[in-house]
Amino acid sequence: MEHVTNLSGLAYVVITALACGMVFAHFKQPPLVGYLLAGVLLGPTGFEVVKSEGLVTSFAEIGVLMLLFIIGMELSVRTLKYTWRLALPAVAMQTIASLMVMLIASFLLGISLSAAILLGFVVALSSTAVAVKLLEELGALRARVGRITIAVLIAQDLAFLPMLLIVENLGSNGFDLAAATQVLISGLLLFALVRLLLQQGRQHLPFYKIIIGHVDLSPLAGLVYCFGASAIMGAIGLSPAYGAFLAGLAIGNSAEREPLLAVVRPIQSVMLMIFFLSIGLLLDLNFVWENLGLVFLLFLIVTLFKSALNIFIFKLLGETWQRAFLSGVIISQLGEFSFLLAASAIAIAAITQEEAKLLISVTVLSLALSPFWLSTARRLQRIAERRLTTLKLVFDATFVGERLLAKRGARWARRSTTKTLIKARFIKNKMTEKFLDRHS
Repeated sequence: MEHVTNLSGLAYVVITALACGMVFAHFKQPPLVGYLLAGVLLGPTGFEVVKSEGLVTSFAEIGVLMLLFIIGMELSVRTLKYTWRLALPAVAMQTIASLMVMLIASFLLGISLSAAILLGFVVALSSTAVAVKLLEELGALRARVGRITIAVLIAQDLAFLPMLLIVENLGSNGFDLAAATQVLISGLLLFALVRLLLQQGRQHLPFYKIIIGHVDLSPLAGLVYCFGASAIMGAIGLSPAYGAFLAGLAIGNSAEREPLLAVVRPIQSVMLMIFFLSIGLLLDLNFVWENLGLVFLLFLIVTLFKSALNIFIFKLLGETWQRAFLSGVIISQLGEFSFLLAASAIAIAAITQEEAKLLISVTVLSLALSPFWLSTARRLQRIAERRLTTLKLVFDATFVGERLLAKRGARWARRSTTKTLIKARFIKNKMTEKFLDRHS
């Protein structure tokens, strides 16, 4: 009966995750947000279906490796080659500005240095899934604004790995010479691999004639590349996650990219569901409710800060106002990498549990409000395209839907009021006539 109970719990988890993912997919939003919601519903502050968090955490760690492996496979160094003059400076300025603001906040608000560095990295990164969805909905994915936005997201993905290595060394021992050496070696490996891929072009993988096209061997080979590179990196003292990313980057720029990506992606989707489910389990609804004002305030501050910073950076790098505005708005939400950085920081006690809860709450809110963000982006696009110059024109363009709805409501209210007054007057006249008849 114990096995039946375990299977029932697994069934509840999978069904809930699928249902929440389908709901968000129906509203044209990333299913990842649905998996977060499923974790909240199944977790300690929900229905308490999942009680063994250790097992979920173990699968989530595998999901992280698969996530970075797939991200590496989806990156094209050739795409970055043609836009690196914009993408690399943009990400560098985003990171430096975010770190400076958070370091100043650490002195003013008493935040620990480790937490300030972590928050600086978190604010600098954006959500690739949400940004791509916004570009698709706006029909701008293939336009210039889409290309520069994707290029910046690719550069952010590359910058995430050094960030992860730094965060992993923010524990009680601090960022010492050994940690700096680790980051330096990792950076040199990444630079050497990217340079090699640009020079050599798309090369074939070992044993590709045997592996590619084989139903059983292809997905297994993908897992071997992922976990094999992770194990090698871990054995030499580097981050296993970094090894998974480098392996994915090498395969993603090889001749076998498409067939391997097709067979590995379903496995990664399941592992990714488990990872975001585990993040949802960490979300404390009681904490969110008790600190609701602070969570919303931080969400608003981060969104406005990132929007203004991104627009300024794109405009500084030579983009037109319209493209700078739209690109800056689209990548102004927090990203999925926030959870990875937070998980690493929690594992080494670089941040407190309260700080981790606040970070997770703000990030979940940022992703969960993506439907409203899409609507806002469309309205802001209208403002950018029409080159509005006065505050009244901006207001009219932004709230055109609400103004139309308000006008319709006002017309309906006037008609209803007029009909009511006519009926009331008619009834009053009838009552007056009856009164006069009785007393005549």
